[in-house]
Amino acid sequence: MTRTRFIPCLPDPPITLEQVGGRCFAHLFEQPHLHAINTALACNRPLLLTGEPGVGKTQLARAAAKALGRAYVRCTVDAKTESRDLLWQFDAVARLADAQLATHRGWDAEACERELAPANYLIPGPLWWGLSWSTAAQQRRASPPQQLDGGNHQKGVVVLVDEIDKAEIDVPNGLLEVLGEGSFQPEALDVPVRADGIPPFIVITSNRERGLPDAFVRRCVVMRMALPDDDIELRKLLVERGSAHSKLPPDVLGQAADLLIKDRKASTKSPRPGQAEYLDLLRAVEEQLTADGPGAEDLLKLIEPYLLRKTESI
Repeated sequence: MTRTRFIPCLPDPPITLEQVGGRCFAHLFEQPHLHAINTALACNRPLLLTGEPGVGKTQLARAAAKALGRAYVRCTVDAKTESRDLLWQFDAVARLADAQLATHRGWDAEACERELAPANYLIPGPLWWGLSWSTAAQQRRASPPQQLDGGNHQKGVVVLVDEIDKAEIDVPNGLLEVLGEGSFQPEALDVPVRADGIPPFIVITSNRERGLPDAFVRRCVVMRMALPDDDIELRKLLVERGSAHSKLPPDVLGQAADLLIKDRKASTKSPRPGQAEYLDLLRAVEEQLTADGPGAEDLLKLIEPYLLRKTESI
């Protein structure tokens, strides 16, 4: 078996991740994050990240892929997601369209049987790419996931299943076999898809909007991500992370952190503003800061209601 590669230490400088459009942002690992990631890799178990929205669960998965040099595949779950969607989909519409055009294309019976074979209309899902990139890429309708961070699937794949708690309980229950056995059987294929090469590192996030089945949780390594309850520790953490994302001076980072802490205390609804809103606040100030316009402190006050008090406005 190919030996799993681990993240040996805290990266310095921080991991740089690229957004669509060329803008980059940074991720700061914490030591507990590395312990959880390396434990999951060592056990070959999914890493289940829980915690309130905006604490960096999604970004942690992508940063882990970058640190490991792996390809990154993301799937965001919603109320309509089925467990099969994470494995494969069948493009019945395309098959019907091709069947209607068969005569126009001059296909005889043999060509129709060959070209309209159901296996030709399978679309690999995120877990298929994670388990067996090679067989996923062989499918006619495969579209390899874009790698903004330069990930190499030959070094392995990180698969993010984001916000699994949005789905019905059938979804995590439907993933028990593939998570436990590392294989699944798509319809229309003669052989099952099995993990080959380096096992995928599967990261699953939950905002804990609904409970997850015990059997599913037992198959995972679990880490809860949370912002500190202590104001001093929270301010220190926010300023540290803000300095990795922004070129604003420390006093402005501190003022923005003070605003967030104040609004978190005043918030009567969930979710409270968190790290994501703090970083958005810094980006908004930095983008609008000009030599002849309002200063950073004034911009913070102008922008704050729209980013830190969102739940109070609904």
